[in-house]
Amino acid sequence: MKYFYLLTFFLIFTVEAAQLKIVAKSFNSDEKSGITVFSGDVKITKGSDKLNASKVTVYTNAKRKPVKYVAKGNVSFFIKTENDATYKGTAGKAIFVPAKKEYHFYKDVHIEQLNEKKEIIGEEVIISTVEGKAHAKGGDTKPVVMTFEIEEEGEK
Repeated sequence: MKYFYLLTFFLIFTVEAAQLKIVAKSFNSDEKSGITVFSGDVKITKGSDKLNASKVTVYTNAKRKPVKYVAKGNVSFFIKTENDATYKGTAGKAIFVPAKKEYHFYKDVHIEQLNEKKEIIGEEVIISTVEGKAHAKGGDTKPVVMTFEIEEEGEK
C-alpha cells in the first residue's frame, strides 16, 4: 500500500510541465489528510530550481495537487525566476506556494542574486518568481541587510 501512495504522489507531479523529483531517506503519506512528509537529506529538483532540507512536508488539495511545500532544517536552494534572475541561499525554513509561484524564506535567511551581484540577509524574505520581486524583513534585533555593487561614473 505504501508503494501505491508513492506512485500516486509521483504521478501527480509528472503532469506538470517540468518534472519534479524528490529524493529522501524516508517518506510517509496520508492520502486522507493530503500530507506527505519526506525526511533525511531531502533533495527536490524541478527544472533548474533546487531545494535541499532535512525535512519537507507537501500539502495537497482534494484533487491531489500540491498547494504548499514546507522545508525545514538546513535549507539551501537555487531558484530562477521567469525573468531569468537567479538566486541561491540558505534559510532555517522555506515555504513554496505553487499557485503564486512564491518562495517564503524564514530564520537566518541569506540570499545571493547571482546575476545582479546582490545579497539579502534577513529574518523573512519573499521572492516572486513570476514578478521577479523580493521583499525582506529583519527581526527584533537584526535589521535587513542588502549589499550590492554601484558603478560610479567613469568606472568600467
